Amino acid sequence: MSYQLTKKEITKEILKCGKAPVYFINNYCKISHPMKGLIPFKLYDYQEGLIEDFNDYRFNIILKARQLGISTITAAYVVWLMMFHRNKNVLVVATKYHTAANLVKKVKSIIKHLPPFIQMATVAVDNRASFELSNGSQIKASSTSGDAGRSEALSLLVVDEAAHVEGLEDLWTGLYPTISTGGRCIALSTPNGVGGWFYKTYIDAESRRNDFNPTRLLWDIHPDRDQIWYEKETKNMSSRQISQELECSFNASGETVIHSDDIKFIEQNIKEPKYRTGFDRNLWIWEEYRSENSYMITADVARGDGKDYSVFHVFKLETAEIVAEYQGKVTPDVFSNILFDAGKEYGNCLLVVENNSVGFAVLEKLKESNYPNIYYSIKSTHEYIDQLTAEYKSNSVAGFTTSLKTRPIIVAKMEEFVRNKLITTYSSRLYNEFKTFIWYNGKAQAMRSENDDLIMSFAIGCWIKDTVFVENKKNMDHQKACLTSMYKSDSIMNTTIPGMSGHNPVKNTKEIEKTKEFLWLLKG
Repeated sequence: MSYQLTKKEITKEILKCGKAPVYFINNYCKISHPMKGLIPFKLYDYQEGLIEDFNDYRFNIILKARQLGISTITAAYVVWLMMFHRNKNVLVVATKYHTAANLVKKVKSIIKHLPPFIQMATVAVDNRASFELSNGSQIKASSTSGDAGRSEALSLLVVDEAAHVEGLEDLWTGLYPTISTGGRCIALSTPNGVGGWFYKTYIDAESRRNDFNPTRLLWDIHPDRDQIWYEKETKNMSSRQISQELECSFNASGETVIHSDDIKFIEQNIKEPKYRTGFDRNLWIWEEYRSENSYMITADVARGDGKDYSVFHVFKLETAEIVAEYQGKVTPDVFSNILFDAGKEYGNCLLVVENNSVGFAVLEKLKESNYPNIYYSIKSTHEYIDQLTAEYKSNSVAGFTTSLKTRPIIVAKMEEFVRNKLITTYSSRLYNEFKTFIWYNGKAQAMRSENDDLIMSFAIGCWIKDTVFVENKKNMDHQKACLTSMYKSDSIMNTTIPGMSGHNPVKNTKEIEKTKEFLWLLKG
């Protein structure tokens, strides 16, 4: 094209490109297509809109479906920024160093294939994952280590696949000062469940609680995609993959322990508590004590000075409902008083307290206060025994022991209860924890910087209800069936037969009657 232009026309083109990145990309940038090779980069409408957002907004966050060319668009914008501006410093951060380096490679490739007359600067220093132009602008790929970008002043920070960058909250703390003097940020990603920096930042951006401009790009925004394409692409994909790769769904895209459909069902049951009470207003009550019902309280104890909470749930056993819930940061002695009062309020119900390091302190305080119905079990077997029997057994232990062995069991029981809709909860706090309770390296746990205290208290309750109370009821039914099957008889059994010496037929044998005389054995 350059041979057709005069010097004046070239100057005019350069000025036009410098003012309008969309014009520059559409007319002079080329990209590598996997099937067609090197082709001109012709922007779709949604891609042009993104370029304009990059120019108009200092902070941009993009929730996108897969294969929409957003990384390539970002690379083209970086080319324009570096080529037509002096001393711009660009840093690319991604899930893996290789991913970040690949975006830098795209930038370098676009520059390489620009017409010579439009190259306002040339590559002066060329490294594998970084390079510098002759006008002082530079770009570098970085890993997600804690010192990424520190001691630098950045013109543009690009975070690729931001939802998948582990520990981005901490990384952002170190990176933000590098752009605080006017630098820009582009964060782009497919969703990866609820929780984490990308999710929180995007949700806050939609609510205008931060300075980020949010953009959501679903699969069908691409003009070459229709329902036939969608059905073909999703044929061999799981529902989670579809949610993540195409539908931009935070809730359904993560590896949550509880299935997204079940989480939605829990959300439908959420309702405001009837009372918010207690000295800190953190005791939520949906239903008061009723004498005709049986209750149980399960508790998870924290120190009170960290990020974890001390929590408990009140289960109504007949209907499998959570009728009250507490979540607060209090010291163990204060928490034991709250538990004591709640237990008394709900008819001296069974108190099941996790006996971790601080849990033992709470249990000791409850015993000192003579609470009459504390959960005990046999060491190593976790077999429940009543409090009176436990006093005479040396191998009994107060409280519930959550260990590497029992944690997967109670989590599995909780998942079973939720999946089969065997229990009802109304708490928005518990719902929020379910959204961030994920599988990580084969272990069920809260996402980084999130909590699972309510979930563990809830899980303990599900397990206790299904084992202690169900098994005890079965044992009671068996004993009752055994005892009610006993008979007494005043009849004389005659084992002789006619003709034998001493044979004397018994007359008027009384009818054998069933009796309830032995049912006293069931008591106690």
